[in-house]
Amino acid sequence: MSAAVLSPAARRDLLAAVRWIAKDNPAAARALRDGIVKAAERIGEHIHLGSLRPELAGEPYRFVTLTGFPYVIVYNAARQPPLIVRILHGARDLPEMLRGT
Repeated sequence: MSAAVLSPAARRDLLAAVRWIAKDNPAAARALRDGIVKAAERIGEHIHLGSLRPELAGEPYRFVTLTGFPYVIVYNAARQPPLIVRILHGARDLPEMLRGT
């Protein structure tokens, strides 16, 4: 199975997070980027890895919390390969950020 791919919005989310973290801790920024790459590989291998969160978005969207970071990966499990649609900080207003998803 192929790794999940990032949508343009997810790419922007990742770039913004990496830039923000890199201001104070470049090593942590690299670790975040590497963690996203590994998560994309795992999602591609195990498409139903993430949890359903119907209060945030209906199927086929699933949610994975990034290990070691307060970020949530939102992906469309119906796509082949799976499509990561957003990478959001868990402290953000997720319902507002995902409105229309």
